[in-house]
Formats: sequence, C-alpha cells, structure tokens
Amino acid sequence: MKNLLSLIAFSLGCLLPLGVQAATVDATTIPDGTYTVKVEKRIDAKHIQVVLDNGAETTLTAGRSTVDFSKVQPNDQLKLSLIKGTVMVYADLTSH
Repeated sequence: MKNLLSLIAFSLGCLLPLGVQAATVDATTIPDGTYTVKVEKRIDAKHIQVVLDNGAETTLTAGRSTVDFSKVQPNDQLKLSLIKGTVMVYADLTSH
C-alpha cells in the first residue's frame, strides 16, 4: 500500500509540469479588452509574465513607448488594456 501511494505521488509530480505548460498562452491570441492580472515576474521594463483570471500564463509586451513596467513587482495586481496582445495602458491596483 505504501509503495502504491508513493508511485501515485511520484506520477502526479511528473505530470504537474505538463499541466502548467498547457496553461501558457500566446498573448496575441487573447482577445482585445481590459483584464485584471497578477504579475509573476518582471522580465524587463517592457515585458512582464502574468497570470490571467482564468489561470492561464502569458508574457505581455508594452505596446507603447509610454508603457513602462520598471516599478511593477511580483504579486502585483494590474488592470490593463490589451490590443493585439500588447499592453496599451495599465494601472497598478496594489498598494505598496
């Protein structure tokens, strides 16, 4: 019984990365609109990795020269407008 539980736990651990990978979406496939997202990490001043409300992960790019992610931190909640997969404007909803 102990071996069976160990095998099940190991199998689930191996499959978990596959499930996470399947949740990654291309930003250009996201319909234009306004979204609330959670920041996973800031890549640089023009790119952030986020989680959408539906649990999907994506990397977003600044769509204008005025969009700057340099002050964004992991776990920040952002409300942003996407057009063709790029961020046109955003507001940080997190109080620092």
